[in-house]
Amino acid sequence: MSAGSVALIVPSDFGVADLYELGIPAAVFGTPQPDLADPWYDFWLCGTGNSTRGTGPGFTLHATHGLDDVVNADTVFVSWVPEEVIEENAPVPPELVSALRKAHANGARIVSQCVGAYALAEAGLLDGKRATAHWMHTALLAERYPEVQVDDSVLYVDEGDVLTSAGMTAGLDLCLHLVRRDLGAHVADQLARRMIVPGHRPGSRSQVIDLAVPPSDNRSLESVLDWARSRLDEPLTIDDLAARAAMSPRTFYRRLQATTGTTPLQWLLNERLARAQALLESTDLSVEKIAGLSGVGTANNLRHHFLKQVGVAPGDYRRRHR
Repeated sequence: MSAGSVALIVPSDFGVADLYELGIPAAVFGTPQPDLADPWYDFWLCGTGNSTRGTGPGFTLHATHGLDDVVNADTVFVSWVPEEVIEENAPVPPELVSALRKAHANGARIVSQCVGAYALAEAGLLDGKRATAHWMHTALLAERYPEVQVDDSVLYVDEGDVLTSAGMTAGLDLCLHLVRRDLGAHVADQLARRMIVPGHRPGSRSQVIDLAVPPSDNRSLESVLDWARSRLDEPLTIDDLAARAAMSPRTFYRRLQATTGTTPLQWLLNERLARAQALLESTDLSVEKIAGLSGVGTANNLRHHFLKQVGVAPGDYRRRHR
């Protein structure tokens, strides 16, 4: 299965702060992993000018493609807009807007990180859709583009052919989400393991974690979550998890939501669906058996949740990712 081409649009001038977000899709899609999937993604750096240079000390970046080439890509990433767009309400560069519109019309999947959402919104690709950006910039995004349903609380939003993420490491979560969509849970989990990051953080997880939660409680919670992951086929309840954490159910609920951005029941469902994905990819077990081993219950329950959260039926997912 070909993973397709990924075009990362880079500005003619960028700084050290931009380098981190530019480096995330480059690391995920631009580093071949032949033992996981061969061929891997075909990765392009698409410059917006005649040359691309860094404004920080001691580095340069040479684009291999031009902005006109993004129309031929399967996936297009935009991680920036000029600072004047945010600070001075300047227009998004029309050549960038035009390139995104053409690529989308040609069937490309358009992805933004952080303030890149402004370019997608200016191109009209977010009209009537949910979207996010870094929480520091979402209020202005919502004010400037009222037709966009801006959600300032989530890590990323997947609207099918248009995806947006918050800033910094949320972009990595979105990249791994795309690998999971394209190549399956096993490949995404193995890649995350190599990068020493969580294999799957759902997009609904909060951007802002409550720092008032003591670190010792976070370590205690992680041990409880590891314990639960090893028992997903058992009928786990909030009371079971709270007792394991030596907390009251109310305290456990509050601490887990503050730490992960999701409720205990939603966390369990996310983990069970991830287990089901891995089993569908790696075994010939029946859907009924996989539903039991993942703790979802019946095949009908698994189909219901799979269609709602993954977007396809379990059988279709297996045929795509085996």
